[in-house]
Amino acid sequence: MNAPEPNAEGPAAPPAGRALAHFEELRPRLVGVAYGLLGSVADAEDVVQEAWVRLQRSDIDAIDDLTGWLVTTTSRLALDVLRSARVRREAYVGPWLPEPVETAPDPADSVSLADSLSWAMLVVLETLSPAERAAFVLHDVFGLTFEEVGAALGRAPASCRKLASRAREHVEARKPRFDVDPEEHRHVVQAFSKAVVSGDIDGLTALLDPDAVLTSDGGGVVRAARKPVHGAEKVARFLIGVTARYVDFAHRTTTVNGGPALLSVIGGEVGGITLLGIADGRIVAVDMVRNPDKLTGIHEVHRPR
Repeated sequence: MNAPEPNAEGPAAPPAGRALAHFEELRPRLVGVAYGLLGSVADAEDVVQEAWVRLQRSDIDAIDDLTGWLVTTTSRLALDVLRSARVRREAYVGPWLPEPVETAPDPADSVSLADSLSWAMLVVLETLSPAERAAFVLHDVFGLTFEEVGAALGRAPASCRKLASRAREHVEARKPRFDVDPEEHRHVVQAFSKAVVSGDIDGLTALLDPDAVLTSDGGGVVRAARKPVHGAEKVARFLIGVTARYVDFAHRTTTVNGGPALLSVIGGEVGGITLLGIADGRIVAVDMVRNPDKLTGIHEVHRPR
């Protein structure tokens, strides 16, 4: 009896090895799903790591759809974190903003962001209930079927369809109308930066919509406005006053969550991210993320020459 011919591709990898390879390939998408639900990169990465731990404890051979299992498990874990996070945020110092992710120069560094997960969208998602947010993000953003969403949420598909529909209505009603040409957006961002750095309060006021709102998130860790600042003149004076405190202050233009943003560099170190909402050529929203714990998704920068 002849011996079996050797497999040209070599021996098959054990289930755990195949699962690890599949998990690593899927990791950016899993982190993206968790980030869409949580608005926090650190929490998203923790959730995905926990999903891997649970996979290792499972009977991998019995899992028919490994991708579905990982997405479902990640979603369930993220939803649990989201529910508890809502309670923690009630004690948060000052306004709470999502954690920004720098998507330049390499968008695939750590998080696979869906095109529709813009900064403005993330801010709006904070107004939804955890179940509404999960149904909307999983179905409308990441394209899961309602059967898959139901499996992740532990609800009937019909219930998930209603949640997503209700969330969609809320998003449409609350979504800022920031439909601006990317080139115009970059131009306004550059003009804003020049006015802030030079202390040109009149030029800065002219760029702002009369009803502009500034939201500053310091988390009680660094100095920031405890309440939103309303009105062009007040916003301009606040920005100029904050910048004037620093001898070595500069801006670097970058891309955050798929859109133009300004990285504040103070003494050669990252001091925050500023994101602008622009409508009809005027700045209507200024979001400043200064909490150091929320700047982990920003690449390290060096002192500008």
